[in-house]
Amino acid sequence: MTSKKTNSNKRLTSTKQYFDTLTQNYSKLNLVRVDLGYKKPYSGEISLEDANKDLNHMFNNMRSKPTIFKDVVGYVCKREYTEDKGVHFHTLMVYNGQKVQKDAYMGDQIGKYWEKITAQKGSFHNCNRNSYEQTGIGMLDYKDKEKRQILDEKVLSYICKDEQSIDAIKTKKKSRAFTRGVMPKTKSHIGRPRENG
Repeated sequence: MTSKKTNSNKRLTSTKQYFDTLTQNYSKLNLVRVDLGYKKPYSGEISLEDANKDLNHMFNNMRSKPTIFKDVVGYVCKREYTEDKGVHFHTLMVYNGQKVQKDAYMGDQIGKYWEKITAQKGSFHNCNRNSYEQTGIGMLDYKDKEKRQILDEKVLSYICKDEQSIDAIKTKKKSRAFTRGVMPKTKSHIGRPRENG
């Protein structure tokens, strides 16, 4: 049986590869991190299945909400559970940074849409509004190795960790704690300057 640490390390390695490919395809990425959950008393009542339905509703509606999601090029999502917060999600939405500059504004839009989907039972925390000293979110230029290292070490390692597991509330074996967008194909940059997106 694989240990949680092994799962967490595998998840982190493959997620870093996912971001390697995204930064090869887009000269700038705008990273918007929003934590989605539920207000009390709903947070203690919402099952994992119902929370997943809400999250899937949001992801499935991306095409019909172009003002929020049109320029999303990837995402990472971790489902967690604690007695205090109930089921909640750590999401990192990845935008084409040539087309979306206002990361904190987009985080607010995602959060407000979450509230609408959950019939105002939902709550959100827009991490792009925090004033972290070292932030791996917001605009990431493909040449910015320092910020990429902070993204890997602080943001991705946190989202990929195995604490606050959903195992205790899973009713279906195949319920996954971690999901992300499909690995994009690498665009060829041979014989032409790097594209803006």
